[in-house]
Amino acid sequence: MFIEIAFENLPYYVSWISVVAFSICVHEYAHAIAAYRCGDDTAARAGHLTLNPVIQMGGRSLFMLALIGIAWGAVPVDPSRLRRRYGEAIVAIAGPLSNLCLALIAALLYILLSATPAANLVDIACRANGTLFVLNMLPAPMLDGWKVYAAFVPAMNRVSEKQANTASLVMLLLVFVTPFGGLLWRAGEFIAANMVGLWLTVLAPLLGS
Repeated sequence: MFIEIAFENLPYYVSWISVVAFSICVHEYAHAIAAYRCGDDTAARAGHLTLNPVIQMGGRSLFMLALIGIAWGAVPVDPSRLRRRYGEAIVAIAGPLSNLCLALIAALLYILLSATPAANLVDIACRANGTLFVLNMLPAPMLDGWKVYAAFVPAMNRVSEKQANTASLVMLLLVFVTPFGGLLWRAGEFIAANMVGLWLTVLAPLLGS
């Protein structure tokens, strides 16, 4: 179990917990601010315009993060109050895009801090956020990708609650019981590596290479 890492490699355990908690909070904040700007202040009134993990994640999620290294957040959104066209898709994609931005920032910091102990932390942040982006963009009802794709594929909005729950369960099993989870992590690493490569190209004149 993930918590065993705390006894084997405490720095990595603390780094992972910190990175994932912060990344989820940014992800949920992005949902909340996007909803607010699209006309729905439900999340704002519930206090979700914050990076406080207790609010954005909750005690159960934080406990699971410490125990198994995986957690979640949930921002309340009222689709009927969204004024913009594709409002649900805009709010949904805001979260994954925030993870992509965090991965990009972490990639830059990895280059700048490569000779320091902080390099390990930002390396974890880059790979973790790349993976969070890929995971959340999967077409599963419980994930943001579903609402993004549903904006362009109307039939997805006609899926019943039972069908949605079944699809979500199947996705969970694929991620945690099959090698598919490893593929997600490798996809996140691919994104991270390419972002580092992008920054190296951009910074090449300044780095003298």
